[in-house]
Amino acid sequence: MHIADMTMFYAPASGGVRTYLEAKHRRLQLYAGVRHSILVPGDRHQHSAGIYQIPAPALPFGKGYRFPVRRAPWRNQLRILHPDVIEVGDPYMTAWAALDAGRRLDVPVIGFYHSDLPLLVSNRIGDWLGTNMNGYVSRLYRSFDRVLAPSRVMAEKLQQLGVPDVYVQPLGVDLETFRPDRRDAEIRDRLGLDEETRLMIFAGRGSREKNIHVLLDTARQLGKPYHLLLVGSRMPRRVPDNVTVIDHFCPAAEVARYMASADVLLHAGNQETFGLVALEAMASGIPVVAARAGALPELVPFHTGRLCRPLDAVAMAQAVRELFEDDPRLIGAQARQHVEAHHAWDAVVAGLLAHYHAVLGTAELPVAVHG
Repeated sequence: MHIADMTMFYAPASGGVRTYLEAKHRRLQLYAGVRHSILVPGDRHQHSAGIYQIPAPALPFGKGYRFPVRRAPWRNQLRILHPDVIEVGDPYMTAWAALDAGRRLDVPVIGFYHSDLPLLVSNRIGDWLGTNMNGYVSRLYRSFDRVLAPSRVMAEKLQQLGVPDVYVQPLGVDLETFRPDRRDAEIRDRLGLDEETRLMIFAGRGSREKNIHVLLDTARQLGKPYHLLLVGSRMPRRVPDNVTVIDHFCPAAEVARYMASADVLLHAGNQETFGLVALEAMASGIPVVAARAGALPELVPFHTGRLCRPLDAVAMAQAVRELFEDDPRLIGAQARQHVEAHHAWDAVVAGLLAHYHAVLGTAELPVAVHG
């Protein structure tokens, strides 16, 4: 079986979709009789180890992202590769190129709905355009042979737009990179913190939907001995005294050290389509305090952390206090066990292969359906 993935969500500092594709690529190489190709934007045509770059213009101020504007180069590369199944991970030009190629090659095309396009447009431009995107998303995703979503909340949104038979396919976490033994005592020393300090962390981009201001207000509410560490690009510079900012992109191994060295992850995002950083924290052996919104309630059961009212720093601070009144180390150990059982990449890839066999008609494998 030859699987071709394609997406524009692939840049040097990009997040969940690139993580998904690279983890999937590594594991599919272990399967006999399976070939995996990835098509992504680049500055020129080049190919290395099954990853094909297709020329596309860079987005101004786009942090390395490129936006394909022509279908033909993507469609032509797919015709050369002639895969058995195509999966597309964004709702833009590459999606239509994949559908074109699928019709010409007579192969099934799967759409993976990683991002909530109407909500994204509403946040960036305005509700009037976001609402108009509903029809676009409905038309596009009804064209695929199968539609996958990373969470139940995303599947329900697509179904509300008239897309039938959406399958929930949760994503995984790198259990080797993110693990408890990455803990580094020197991190607290460098931050000027003693062992009694309760170190909270958030890692990711400081984009508006992450609601970093709620995290800052939470830190103010808590005061000492609580300390918040923000790791990632576009973080605020004016912060309370008990907040430290590392305002740049950090590679996964570095984030893993910070995670394992903290006591709890705070996540105030209320629009998460999946919430990979929560899984990374849990894999690192620390509990999660998160907003009860988006996909986060699906990822954080009670034995792995606490949920609180969205956009409410008082409620988040109270959830943190309650967590520390319990046994955060025990909860962190339970969080690690939970992701080992439910979010190992090997299990995710096995689920994906079941979807591919189903659309190809090559196996009658049971796949959990959200309906």
